[in-house]
Amino acid sequence: MTPPLNPDILSFFAELETNNNREWFEPQKKRFKALEAEMKQFSADLVEAMNEHDSIDRYKLFRLYRDVRFSKDKTPFKTHFGISFHREKPALRGGYYLHIKPGDNFIATGFWNPDKDDLKRIRKEMEIDAEEFRDIMAEPSFKTIWGNLEGEEVKTAPKGFSKEDPNIDLIKKKAYLFTKRYSDKEVLSKNFLQQVNADFQAVRPFFDYMSSVLTTDLNGVSLL
Repeated sequence: MTPPLNPDILSFFAELETNNNREWFEPQKKRFKALEAEMKQFSADLVEAMNEHDSIDRYKLFRLYRDVRFSKDKTPFKTHFGISFHREKPALRGGYYLHIKPGDNFIATGFWNPDKDDLKRIRKEMEIDAEEFRDIMAEPSFKTIWGNLEGEEVKTAPKGFSKEDPNIDLIKKKAYLFTKRYSDKEVLSKNFLQQVNADFQAVRPFFDYMSSVLTTDLNGVSLL
């Protein structure tokens, strides 16, 4: 059984938050590398659990070092662990994300930055009929876990769509996301991995719907 996350993960990032400089970090590098290894093992174990109900081909633990070349914030380090989990493409669409940071822990699922063709296809589906999608979002067990749809929007209506469309609230989205937050106590609990896995599994109706949309044309003909 996967052990709970090391409390020092949260302690380390809390300290880094107030000491975000290379002078502080260098003596802490060995400590960080040990915590990073634990996070990688946790992620690998989570992938194994997720593959009981999905097909995850890989995960990515994002690097700690920030790219500060074009940022006003010149602090050199991120103050969290971020991990993405990739579904097998092209048949399975959407992605999972886990974010570990003291006081700001969450998971996210959905479509962060869909390419223009996928985004147009989703919008056209919503224009034709959004009832199935709305039913998925309104299902009580889904809504209890994932809450409301999130994501950036255009101000009025995308080009080629009417702002008077009854589904304009969905059409004007530029991303289709759901998030769930956890307390630090929940993150360190012995069943955190099982909880995240169960929450990820609960999003499948949304992913199944979107995968069906994005792998067919407007006539329902498979594109694969």
